[in-house]
Amino acid sequence: MRSKYVTKPSEIEDILNKCDVCYVGMVDQNQEPYVVALNYGYRDNCLYLHSARTGRKIEILKTNNKVCIALSTDHRLRAQHEAVACSYAMHYRSVVIHGHVEFIEDNDQKMEALNIIMKHYTGHEFSYNLPAVREVEVYKVIIEKIQARQLG
Repeated sequence: MRSKYVTKPSEIEDILNKCDVCYVGMVDQNQEPYVVALNYGYRDNCLYLHSARTGRKIEILKTNNKVCIALSTDHRLRAQHEAVACSYAMHYRSVVIHGHVEFIEDNDQKMEALNIIMKHYTGHEFSYNLPAVREVEVYKVIIEKIQARQLG
């Protein structure tokens, strides 16, 4: 069985809404690849991310803001014949995103982005105190290309 592309925007959005972790790939100034798992929120063709204000990831993104992000969900191992290894396949739905990071500096916009992330996981919004907002790095990925696939 072959995987197939998912092209309907509503189905792609369904995958993005169901995943709970995204894997963000980037390349540092020495051309070394670096991948981190992050929580995220999605709205209006952008992925919203947050992290500490310092560290390797932030150093890389401030010098090279291009990213590739992978997400997947609905993993189910299936077999046509349990005794035949080659008959096994992992069913899944996945999305690969290419884009660039823009850092969010405005505190009101940071709180809005944090609520997009929190709504993804909890279904509701929160209020934030200003010192906490100042201490977190918040950024969005402007999606330039998106591809989704599924098997099963």
